[in-house]
Amino acid sequence: MKKSAEEKPMPSNPHFVFFGTPDFAAVILEELIAAGMAPVAVVTNPDRPFGRKKELTPPPVKKFVIALGNETPVLQPEKLDEAFIAELKSIGAEVGVLAAYGKIVPRAVFDIFPKGIVVVHPSLLPKYRGATPIQSAILAGEDLTGTTLFVMDEKVDHGPVLGSTQVQLLDMDTYSTLADKLAEASAALLVEFLPKYIAGEIVPVPQSEAGATYTKKFTSDDGYVDLEKDDAVAVWRKVRALNPEPGIWTLRQAQGRPQRMKILDADLIEGKLVLRKIQFDGGKPQDI
Repeated sequence: MKKSAEEKPMPSNPHFVFFGTPDFAAVILEELIAAGMAPVAVVTNPDRPFGRKKELTPPPVKKFVIALGNETPVLQPEKLDEAFIAELKSIGAEVGVLAAYGKIVPRAVFDIFPKGIVVVHPSLLPKYRGATPIQSAILAGEDLTGTTLFVMDEKVDHGPVLGSTQVQLLDMDTYSTLADKLAEASAALLVEFLPKYIAGEIVPVPQSEAGATYTKKFTSDDGYVDLEKDDAVAVWRKVRALNPEPGIWTLRQAQGRPQRMKILDADLIEGKLVLRKIQFDGGKPQDI
C-alpha cells in the first residue's frame, strides 16, 4: 500500500501480546519480529502428544520463540481462567494480536487490553467467517481471496474491520502454499495498521452482514471421494484444500480386497484428474 509524502511518522513499536498456535501463526510472528515489532509475551496452546510415539511436542509458535533464544514469556494455559487473566493483566499490554490461536477467547480476556484484541482472519470478511476460510476458498474455486484485520467482539469473526488486503489464489495453490501467502500478507497488514490503530489514526469500520458467509470444520468423512462418480474438478479442489488435514481418501482394490487409499497429490489435465502421489493404509507414500 502506497504512503503519501505527508503521512505522519509511524508510532513506536506497539506493546502487544501475541496469541497463536500453528505454522500460520508462526509465520506471522516471525515476520512481525523481522519488521521490528516483537510482542511482550506470547500465548499459545499447551504442548501435545504428537506422532506415532506420542511424544509431547510444543506447537509451532512456541518452537519458533524457543529457537529465537530470547526471553519472551510464553504462556500456555489449558483454560483461560482467572489465574491466566491475572497473569495477562500483570503484563500491561495495550493490545492483543490473535492469529489462529485455537481457543475461544472470552470477553474477560479481550477486555483486559485497552485497545482490545486485533484478529487476523485469512479471508475478505465478511466472506468465509469461521474455522476454515482457506480451505473453503479453494473448494469454491475462488481466484481471489485475502486477509482481514478486525477488532474482536463476542460473535464469530464479526468485529469492526481495521483493514484488508487481497491475495491471488492460483490453480497451483494448495492449503499449505496459500496459508503461507496469506500469513505473509497478514503480517504486512499488521505492520501497516497496528501502530496506526494504537495511535488512534484508524477508526474500525463495522462489517456488512449482507455479504456474510460461514465455513464449517471438515472431518474425515468430508475427505472421501469416489473417483468413478465425482466431478474431476471437485476432487482436484479437495486434494488441494483438504491435505494434510483431514486428508483425501477413496477405496481401491488392493491384495484382493478394498483398501483405504489416501490421495496426497493430483493434477487436473484437460479436465481429467491425474493422480500423482498416493498412500495405502499402513504403507508408505508412493509416486504414480
